Amino acid sequence: MLHFYLSSRFTCIRSCLSFLLSVCFLLFGLLACSNRTGTSAAVSYAQYFNANWAQHKLWDDGLAEVAEYEAQRVIYNKVRHFDYTLIAVKEDFNQAYNVKTDDYERKDLFPVIKVNEFARIPTDNYPYHFLTSLFFKRENPVLLHKLTSSSQEWCGNTFKAITHTGGSFTYAFNSYWDNQGTGELKLNKLALFEDQLPFTLRSLQFAANLTFQAPVYELQQTSKAASPALYQATFTVSQSSPEEFPAGAWLVTVQLAPNKQSQYWFTRQYPNTLLRQKSYDGRTLELKAIRRYAYWQH
Repeated sequence: MLHFYLSSRFTCIRSCLSFLLSVCFLLFGLLACSNRTGTSAAVSYAQYFNANWAQHKLWDDGLAEVAEYEAQRVIYNKVRHFDYTLIAVKEDFNQAYNVKTDDYERKDLFPVIKVNEFARIPTDNYPYHFLTSLFFKRENPVLLHKLTSSSQEWCGNTFKAITHTGGSFTYAFNSYWDNQGTGELKLNKLALFEDQLPFTLRSLQFAANLTFQAPVYELQQTSKAASPALYQATFTVSQSSPEEFPAGAWLVTVQLAPNKQSQYWFTRQYPNTLLRQKSYDGRTLELKAIRRYAYWQH
């Protein structure tokens, strides 16, 4: 009787252990699959960028890089001329609110690079205002940590907030457009955004004839808040001609689709300033001035 009892107990234990091992293997497989479709999605193209680009001491001087551009953009079927400002500055975020901290004694701080893109665009009847803020963890100038973008004009205003959450992005929006309104959706692909390219491409490991592919979400600096199109873009690096830039420049061509090509020119020396941009939709930038200063001080 005792032998039968012990045998039954051992059989039960073996069954339980077998079940637990099966569950562990299943969870491991799910995590591995999640990793293949999530975090590692960024790794395939991150190898072409310098992860330490923003660790340079330049960003520790307490000042912001403020670049002013002569710009063009087509609105209401006409080319509009305006000034465009790109700001890059190091800030300290706290994890509790995921914004710039006021308390530097906190234990949950982490450094980011903030990139602001601002434009006031006149049209025949009223101006358009755009402000896009992008944030990157300092150790990763490639993968977007957070993006907010707002537009204001006389028809209404729109606000979008995109945050990196694990293996995806959360996209919250509030739009004045019909069939959009207020909502939230998941962007399941870890990809670049068109809006970040003027900054992120500065961290490329520049080399002539470098070519690679990466997924890119369409421009968010608009008044619309639809689910963004995703392109499998081809990036090609070359050297500009001496006629264009006598001091030399890197040219990065981004082929988003057969009929959508954008080009970006950067200085050859660090910090690889954006000199010029020409986009498939008529947007252009031409650097006219750049300096470092504390723009928030009056």
